[in-house]
Amino acid sequence: MNNYKIILFDLDGTLSNPKVGITKSVQFALQKMGIVESDIDKLECFIGPPLQISFAEYYNFDEENTQIAIEFYRERFKEKGMFENELYSNIPALLTLLKEQQFTLVVATSKPTVFAEQILKYFNIDQYFDLIVGSHLDGTRSSKAEIIQYIIDKYKEHELDDFIMVGDRKHDIIGANKIRIDSIGVTYGFGSLEELSDSNPTHIVKSIDQLQDILMERQVK
Repeated sequence: MNNYKIILFDLDGTLSNPKVGITKSVQFALQKMGIVESDIDKLECFIGPPLQISFAEYYNFDEENTQIAIEFYRERFKEKGMFENELYSNIPALLTLLKEQQFTLVVATSKPTVFAEQILKYFNIDQYFDLIVGSHLDGTRSSKAEIIQYIIDKYKEHELDDFIMVGDRKHDIIGANKIRIDSIGVTYGFGSLEELSDSNPTHIVKSIDQLQDILMERQVK
């Protein structure tokens, strides 16, 4: 039986489905860079990882062009993209239950903190979280390991066994493994079962109900 006390939640693909807003903002940025991508499904790979990684990995942008593309992306994302987003239906009930059971809830996202805060307020779930930690707008603190470490440093009175990371992409699991905390990979987001399995999470779940079962295991007698 686990004894987790602090639950770290990824945002995109874990708490909400941001596909339309992110992919259309990437599409906009690519168009500004002279690249036409008409199929937004091909841009799902941008959901989760830091933009610096994705523009470089999928479009071979150098550092300068990556930064230009990110600025174009944010131009559209700030105006409308962040609100082209849908909260997964069972998330509010899960967060309510976890808070009732005295868990400390934290958002750990590679998205800039300022955007994450606005999105959580938009969905009216910001009150569930004791801390919201993302990247800086200048691109620093963007890796999930850095974000997780920052959070752990905020709770120095706790042991690593008290923490668990919940996310839908390999970056969430790799970051958790690097910091040596447990993790749950969720396949209802944008990472495949193969991607998550290869990253070696502590648990894999396919639904929010299964996620709840694992997080509430300590309550089962």
